[in-house]
Amino acid sequence: MSNPQPQEPNNNEDAKRREAEAAAASMRQRALMVLLEPAARQRLMNVRIVKPELATAVENYLINAASTGRLNRSLTDEELKQILLSLQQPKKDFRINRR
Repeated sequence: MSNPQPQEPNNNEDAKRREAEAAAASMRQRALMVLLEPAARQRLMNVRIVKPELATAVENYLINAASTGRLNRSLTDEELKQILLSLQQPKKDFRINRR
């Protein structure tokens, strides 16, 4: 029979890590509730479904702007659209020439 004690520290560390991640996610959500109007928050949730990396980049940008004092009010949906456009990678245009 194996001794279950070596697994306990791993489980304990995993539980602590998951708890810390959950706390950080909760803090991010609270910050976004303050930084975004409801329509803008809904748009960001929709973007997260399609492009999670872009949504994370926008969240990081907003939280950084708020913490440095550059953002001191809630953003509207139109303002969020402008931020999304500025952070989004330009689309590549492919042309196929047939001869």
